[in-house]
Amino acid sequence: MQRHILAVNAGSSSIKFQAFAATSGEVERRVAGQLDGIGSNPRLVIKDGAGKILADRNFTTAEAPSVEEGEAITGDWLVSDAGTKAIGGELDAIGHRVVHGGVDFAGPALIDDTALARITALTSLAPLHQPKNLAPIHAWRKRRPDLPQIACFDTAFHRGHGELADRFAIPDALYREGVRRYGFHGISYEYIAGQLKIVAPDLAQGRIVVAHLGNGCSLCALKDGRSVDSTMSFTALDGIPMGTRPGAIDPGVILYLMREKGMDAKALERFLYHECGLKGLSGISNDVRVLEASPDPMARLALDHFVYRLGKEMAALVSVLGGIDALVFTAGIGENGADLRARITAKAAWLGIAIDDQKNRAPSGDISVEGAKVRTLVIPTDEERLIARQTLETLWPSQPK
Repeated sequence: MQRHILAVNAGSSSIKFQAFAATSGEVERRVAGQLDGIGSNPRLVIKDGAGKILADRNFTTAEAPSVEEGEAITGDWLVSDAGTKAIGGELDAIGHRVVHGGVDFAGPALIDDTALARITALTSLAPLHQPKNLAPIHAWRKRRPDLPQIACFDTAFHRGHGELADRFAIPDALYREGVRRYGFHGISYEYIAGQLKIVAPDLAQGRIVVAHLGNGCSLCALKDGRSVDSTMSFTALDGIPMGTRPGAIDPGVILYLMREKGMDAKALERFLYHECGLKGLSGISNDVRVLEASPDPMARLALDHFVYRLGKEMAALVSVLGGIDALVFTAGIGENGADLRARITAKAAWLGIAIDDQKNRAPSGDISVEGAKVRTLVIPTDEERLIARQTLETLWPSQPK
């Protein structure tokens, strides 16, 4: 029996979605769409599985001022005659990316009232993302209350970490309450771990560092296809600098901002999630493309700092792994930022990493120089496809993968 699965990935200013038909052995993409620029210059683009444009429309800021209103636009199209025809039938289930699963969720979960309450309670641990992930869930519960929905957690892939990797040096009682290192971008990392079995089976069980570089950035250490450690921890603020988040920061800086600048929790949250990272350091933009094109020395400093911290954190993960067999780049910057890839790999040359400049300009694949001690690959991530697979396997486990 064929099932039709919608995978929803809602961010702070965009909603990405894909609809799949579950056929023998795999999920087949029927529709892929994105409403981006929410709150500024909203634009909805929807394509069929072959890449043909089905819809391309700009909206006013008033029509899509937030993800909640944006979801109404995407959801209404998906249940319209045009949407149902493009998908190949009515939806049978929806899978959602949910950033934080806390201690409770170590795998995909059916969303009922109890699960929804537990997910909502984690909002303070991911204030930038969790409300946006919840918005489509609430909307679809109203639109189609009969439709099963599955939460797929960014933290779940990292739940197998050892206790040494997960703990902070704080009293045990706090760890028992859930104050621990979780790690994020797990849906992306799990997809990459699966893709390695296909594109580089000789490396799939090896020691891999994956660099998920987008507006949010992190590194993950994989061994035997499993997450061993990650640069993000209790929240999605930790680790390497990001578009608007600082990455690792001395907690004393937070105390200083509270005492000397009078910042309360709300102001600190705004500062750490929206005013730091590449945007804060450069004073120009969180967009790498803008910074690379800028002659401003602060733009150069921001990128230099980004590369420096990446090299430092990569070395730490290589230490955890006891060596490295491959480096994998993925996500928006990782897949498209050839110049930054070149700078990052040059910083890691001491590990035996070396890339071919011509190969580095290709969209994806192995970009290593011939005979490199450590392989370097660019593998596009597809979080929506993994969400669809997890949704299918959770609801209909007998369905062929």
